[in-house]
Amino acid sequence: NSRFEPPEAVPSPFQYFKMLFTDEMIEHIAHHTNLYSAQELGDPIKTSPEEIEHFLAILLFMGVFDFLRRFQLLRRYIHFNDNQQCSESRDRFYKIRALFEMLREQCLLIPSTHKHSVYEVMVAYKGTRSGTLRQYIANKPDKWGFKLFCRASSSGIIHDLLLYQGASAFFNVALKPQMSVVFCENFFTSFNLVQYLHTALGVKCIDLIKRGCGACNFRAAEGVLAVKWFDNKCVNLLSNACGIMPFSTVKRWSKESRAKITILCPSLISAYNELKGGIDLSDMLVHMYKTPAKSRRWYLPLFGHILDLCIANSWLLYKRDSGLQNEKPMSLKRFCLAVAHSLNHSPPPEKTGYISRPSRPKPQTDVRYDNVGHWPLHCEKRGRCNLCPKGVSRWKCEKCNVFLLSSHVCCSIVSLAADVIHF
Repeated sequence: NSRFEPPEAVPSPFQYFKMLFTDEMIEHIAHHTNLYSAQELGDPIKTSPEEIEHFLAILLFMGVFDFLRRFQLLRRYIHFNDNQQCSESRDRFYKIRALFEMLREQCLLIPSTHKHSVYEVMVAYKGTRSGTLRQYIANKPDKWGFKLFCRASSSGIIHDLLLYQGASAFFNVALKPQMSVVFCENFFTSFNLVQYLHTALGVKCIDLIKRGCGACNFRAAEGVLAVKWFDNKCVNLLSNACGIMPFSTVKRWSKESRAKITILCPSLISAYNELKGGIDLSDMLVHMYKTPAKSRRWYLPLFGHILDLCIANSWLLYKRDSGLQNEKPMSLKRFCLAVAHSLNHSPPPEKTGYISRPSRPKPQTDVRYDNVGHWPLHCEKRGRCNLCPKGVSRWKCEKCNVFLLSSHVCCSIVSLAADVIHF
């Protein structure tokens, strides 16, 4: 029989693990990960052995707990409409249409000014399973994808959106025009269209066909003004909303004098430049913390865009309301994390400095007062009350995960007195 000498003390599980998966192996992985990333990207990702250890920990967690498998299962079967009814619909965006219409209804409810910009937005998708729904626009950062027509105010808030599917794009859209000024580019503009919008619908338009230095010429007919202005290049405009007066001045670089010179600028240009940036602002915010939604199923990127657009719009509304209250708004990143933690019913991590004992984070307000699942949980070890500096208790709220004395309340409780439920 084999005999083994007993150790002086039993090492920890981590020490046993490091007997086999040595520091040398971890350093080897870090080195070759940096080497491979430099070969592929031109610049290493600069990982470290410590970060590789964190990476291994995540892999081990995934092997023990089933949350990743559950996430993959949800992602595999998440759906937005009944496939069995798909063949009966002439809507080519049937699989995602219901969700988009729900979002559109909410966007239309947002109060806005009477000045809007209309532009095309691309939702990136390089696959081929969507057929001719996928479009190509050469001057876009995302050249391949689904095209949306969006209407936004200058603040960047999207107030309306439309999925483009060719000639049938407007099959389910009811036009309800109001007196407005719409700023759009040449894709949406022709003389007959501008005239029709003015006479039939009362909608004012300003169009800038090409970017272009100070001479100006114009002609007017049937309520529509055509203007040619020379910037660095020729600029052509159509408008039934405002004219060329009063002129303002702008600075432009002159190759001849090798300095910036002052030139005259018609009021249409100033108005267009002031209001046209709403769509660009919204697009930038959507791409800052973009939801990863790559998939063979073509409608999942559109679902990701819905989620990102809701975050961008809601943050802009929050920022506007904070300004009205003279309060400093949180950043888009912290706002996004706060929404995520509220969806997850867990408190967000708080910044901690160099202190001996970090404070226990408080749950989000909408989690604290949702009246769901705040039950007392008795613990073997006592914990410090979350709401006072000296008190300790063996009871904590199961959902909020904070200790508290019987006289303190961490959250709202449905139909039960707080001193009873938290005692």
